[in-house]
Amino acid sequence: MPAAPVLLAVVSLRRESPLSVATVALITGIDGQDGYYLSRLLLKQGYEVHGFALRPEQSQLGEEVSLHPFDLRQPATLGDLFGKIQPDEVYHLAAQSHVARSYEHPLETAEITGLGALHMLEASRQWQLQRGRPVRFFQASSSAIFDDKAGPVLNEESPIHPRSPYACAKAYAHLQVRNYREAHGMFACNGILFNHESPLRDASFVTRKITRAAARIKLGLQQKLKLGNLDAERSWGFAGDFVEAMGLMLQQDEPDDYVISTTETHSVREFVETVFAYLDRDYRDHVEIDPELFRPHDAPVLRGDITRARTRLHWEPKVSFRQLAEMMIEHDLEQEA
Repeated sequence: MPAAPVLLAVVSLRRESPLSVATVALITGIDGQDGYYLSRLLLKQGYEVHGFALRPEQSQLGEEVSLHPFDLRQPATLGDLFGKIQPDEVYHLAAQSHVARSYEHPLETAEITGLGALHMLEASRQWQLQRGRPVRFFQASSSAIFDDKAGPVLNEESPIHPRSPYACAKAYAHLQVRNYREAHGMFACNGILFNHESPLRDASFVTRKITRAAARIKLGLQQKLKLGNLDAERSWGFAGDFVEAMGLMLQQDEPDDYVISTTETHSVREFVETVFAYLDRDYRDHVEIDPELFRPHDAPVLRGDITRARTRLHWEPKVSFRQLAEMMIEHDLEQEA
């Protein structure tokens, strides 16, 4: 994984393990942006960190993280892996997270994003029964599960009405976490994550697609950038801020679900304009609109109400929209040079 600014504040994950041994964390999807930032945070806190990755031999996370090859579609080895790793905390981040791909591959999306979460929950429950001590579980839920007609500001009690195969799979996982919490008494939390980005975001996502193309245009390596709906608005935060909330959720006395979001929204057009202006370019000279890139259903303007996270976790985002855009373009300028 290429170098990227970490910019993680020192948050205290206060709960201590029995006998003062290091807390063992297992992170699925550790090879994604959230997995990278979360692993750095937990290592700073003295955790022993393990991760599931599809291709661990390609990872650049470093020797501090113990990686294990694992595919959520092949869960037969989960019991043995849990016995080997012996996790105290499980952070389930892995998913097929591309909305457009979910329309093309709905079965794959359901299997990985929906059933994959259930496999991890049940493995955590079985490991908890085996060792006789609680296992704390975090699920990376999504704002996509909500009814986008419920209002511009959404909280933990907003109605669930997913509108894509990806969102349906995330909603299934979200409800299974609630079910395991209520039926089995597990310490299981949903982090209902709104859009969050970083220099490590996959280039197939629109923000990184923009910053990477803008860097290449600045360096004379590319001339045009094709985009879809420039008027779509999102609440974009920094992944490094969001993983702090993940860690804090599993240190509370009682499990619950938390909306994690910024408190403002911006359009794709604003993001493009901010990035190109930083490079002293006019985006209108380089951006072309491609109708093929419009989504079948594009959510209206939505942002999260973080009252619960602010009150109970004492969490709120730190990196601003402009700082995020500039962080990403600086990274891509360095990578493309």
